[in-house]
Amino acid sequence: MLLRISSVLVALGLLAASAAHADPAGYPNRPVRLIVPFAPGGLVDVTGRLLAQKLSERIGQNFVIENRGGGGGNTGVALAQSAAPDGYTILFTSSTFLVNPALQKVPYDPVNGFIPISMVTSSPSILVINPGLPAKTVAELVEEIRKSPGKYSFGSTGFGSPAHLQGEMFKLAYKLDLQHVPFAGGGPALQSTVSGHTPLTFAALPPAVPMVKSGLLRALAVVGPERVNALPDVPTMGEAGLKGFDAQSNLFLLAPAGTDKAIVEKLHAEAVKVLADPEVIQKLDVLGSKPVGTTPERTVQLIKDELAVWEKVAREANLQQKKQ
Repeated sequence: MLLRISSVLVALGLLAASAAHADPAGYPNRPVRLIVPFAPGGLVDVTGRLLAQKLSERIGQNFVIENRGGGGGNTGVALAQSAAPDGYTILFTSSTFLVNPALQKVPYDPVNGFIPISMVTSSPSILVINPGLPAKTVAELVEEIRKSPGKYSFGSTGFGSPAHLQGEMFKLAYKLDLQHVPFAGGGPALQSTVSGHTPLTFAALPPAVPMVKSGLLRALAVVGPERVNALPDVPTMGEAGLKGFDAQSNLFLLAPAGTDKAIVEKLHAEAVKVLADPEVIQKLDVLGSKPVGTTPERTVQLIKDELAVWEKVAREANLQQKKQ
């Protein structure tokens, strides 16, 4: 009797394992959970919903967004890493999942915990200042800050945010005495710059562009490899004299480590087709984002490269003291 029960349990175990790693040729045959490790409404969530909608239309199965915010994104990323590697739970996240390990102990492994599907989009930001400052160029801003050490500060969307790390990179590049003031989101940081309380910030394009065009802010440089259509006269940081300053905010599609290669390749192929859709391109442009669609192999290298950048910035700016 005991032997029979054991045999049944073994058979059930094998059946469960088989189900967990089902033949990818039939994938997906049920809804796919797409974890976004942030609250609804932000860039990652809005872009993720657009991607999920288009994948659902193309593949014929629902891709359902599940917002799992908390811990600066760490909670949702860890949840995705621990999910069954069967292709039915995937992660859509930002560069924050690469910034956080440079600043603190995180409950996931950004390299070995996932198989990258693609870098989906990149979003340049922009260096803006209060128009009361006399500076008209990056060089003039640097000169102004150097004339009054400790006088100026920059606002960001919070400790460890892309805007914070971009500000630290700027400080390090020019050896500036510039204080960081974190805010709870992009809106308050921009308003603080408009008021002159923190006279400069690195901002996302969609909320900043109207303020630049109305004269509430002055744009000095785009953080990205090329100029943006909305502000064609604003140079890139490279054109402004700071080569190699290309710390954009990138969005990634990832699967838990161990996911079948055929599933990863299918998701990549479908995501690339979505990113080539003119409607998607237009909607991404409104969000200040550009479609990318890198291969899984290329995405691995991009992740490692970006990790190294943030690790270097955190170390040189002495931000790693926040690690526990």
